[in-house]
Amino acid sequence: MAVTIDPRPTVFGDRFIVTGSFEAADASIDLSAFFSSIDAVTINVSGPAARPAEAHSINGTTIVLGPAGNAGTFFAIGRRA
Repeated sequence: MAVTIDPRPTVFGDRFIVTGSFEAADASIDLSAFFSSIDAVTINVSGPAARPAEAHSINGTTIVLGPAGNAGTFFAIGRRA
């Protein structure tokens, strides 16, 4: 796995915003170090073999990515850990 978390997260009260990137082979993004719960996630996939958006889900504090595809970036907002 080559998930990279950007070094400057943003805090709004009890909410936290984290951005980062993932590689094509990554199946999930574990954000338990940052969140106690995730409210919303945006996935931006690059290239023509994009992962289907409907396959992405949130499982507690982990973003579960769809079937293998291209690398991309993500944006997550949730309650701070």
